[in-house]
Amino acid sequence: MSDPEFVSGPALILRALTSNPDRPAIITADGAEITAGDFAATAYRLAHELLARGVTRGSTVTLLTGNTAEALAARYAAGLAGARVVNLYDGMSAPVLAEITASVDTTVLLVDAERFAGAVELLPLIDVPAVLTLGPDGATGIGEDVIAASAARPAEEPDVRIGPDDDIGIRHTGGTTGIPKGILSLHGPYRDMFDVSFAGSPDEEPPRLLAATSLAHLAGVLSDVTLHRGGTVVLQRGFEPGEVLAAIERERITDIWTLPPLIHQLLDHPALGHTDLSSLRRLDYGGCAASPTRIREAVKAFGPVLVSLYGMSEAQKIAYLTPAEHARFGDDGPLPVGRPFPDVEVEIRAADGTVLPAGEQGEVHVRSATLMAGYWKQPELTAQVLRDGWLDTGDIGYFDADGYLYLADRLKDLIIVVGGHVYPTEVEDLLLTHPAIAQCAVYGVRDDQQAEHVHAAVVPAPGHQPRLEDVRAFVTANKGRIYAPEALHLVDAIPLTSVGKPDKKRLREALAH
Repeated sequence: MSDPEFVSGPALILRALTSNPDRPAIITADGAEITAGDFAATAYRLAHELLARGVTRGSTVTLLTGNTAEALAARYAAGLAGARVVNLYDGMSAPVLAEITASVDTTVLLVDAERFAGAVELLPLIDVPAVLTLGPDGATGIGEDVIAASAARPAEEPDVRIGPDDDIGIRHTGGTTGIPKGILSLHGPYRDMFDVSFAGSPDEEPPRLLAATSLAHLAGVLSDVTLHRGGTVVLQRGFEPGEVLAAIERERITDIWTLPPLIHQLLDHPALGHTDLSSLRRLDYGGCAASPTRIREAVKAFGPVLVSLYGMSEAQKIAYLTPAEHARFGDDGPLPVGRPFPDVEVEIRAADGTVLPAGEQGEVHVRSATLMAGYWKQPELTAQVLRDGWLDTGDIGYFDADGYLYLADRLKDLIIVVGGHVYPTEVEDLLLTHPAIAQCAVYGVRDDQQAEHVHAAVVPAPGHQPRLEDVRAFVTANKGRIYAPEALHLVDAIPLTSVGKPDKKRLREALAH
């Protein structure tokens, strides 16, 4: 049901942009500056054009887009029209993208210049009512330029009544096995995010966010918050550590979101020591397990600006750790992911559902107003993880006596070996303290008898060549025999998924013997 008093997130963002039309809103990957007024006008016109083409509440607008201003404008325009938005992630195969496109009942597929090549591969595999481009398609024949078509439309907010229970989007999981799950989210919980107060004095300069990871993920959410707060979003096509460091200095970046493996790349880059990082106010990180050793290195390198964000697509925000709290935990030992946000409840439960006390490890369950509405068209799967208003995250963790939440691992990443259970992150954290190891990923490999074995892929530190027997002895001495890798693979780099997490599936396939 629509609510006449409700203002959606996309509407709030665009109203904030039009209230100060001359400020720089977007710096594109090619260095072009787009003012708030021009950007808002593009989004408004595009919303009217989509409405004229039959896009409305209940429609699905699917985006095959990169880190572009057009991608952001299209997402807001679709939201204003009342459509749910789906992003087709870079790094997924065309057949998987085709299955996602069909499963979400795509009304319109929008393609930007960054993904024209992917569209040529995808289009023969899909059957959707309309395929349109966000800008001229360079004679590829993909579809009509919808931005050009919208030029004569009004640059004002369309009169579409959207309610808090209307769909805003479907976000897909990584899909390491089979077709990714579609996580349905609603306008209400997303809108509430803009009411959260952020640390910083009222007279502080507006934020300048560097979006170097995909706008389809958290960089897009943080872009929304930045534009709403009067800030500027600086876009990069992808995460290249040298370019990121250069952009922080050149653009006086205040905020950046990254994942732990990408922090490792920044720390290991030769330009780090002579880059001016003084503008940084927040380096948010999360998305996968973080090595305490390397996070402490990052605090020394970047200053007291690191913020741990623990969340997931099914729950949005769960817990956070401030820069001051990072300092509280000293120079060794594990680091928590933080304390729960004020409006989020977290319980640690045993397998039988019993709530466990501080210090005891169990499954992390979450209750909040920002939980997903469910998995798209998968009620049985939804019922498995959403019960009585609580979400079973699939993570293993525990609270300390002060209410800080620690994560051991993903339940599904557990390696069951003879003699016990091995959580890969525990071994990874230890290996990263070894002087011969710069980066690593630990994963389980099954033999033909379905027994699991611990394998480690390792990027050697400069001038080192770690050997299996030495690494096994080190892990055995510090953690115990069952944790010791049975195979050591020396690699030039740890491959990452499209969202920047270690791609252990690829490692298993590439290093299989």
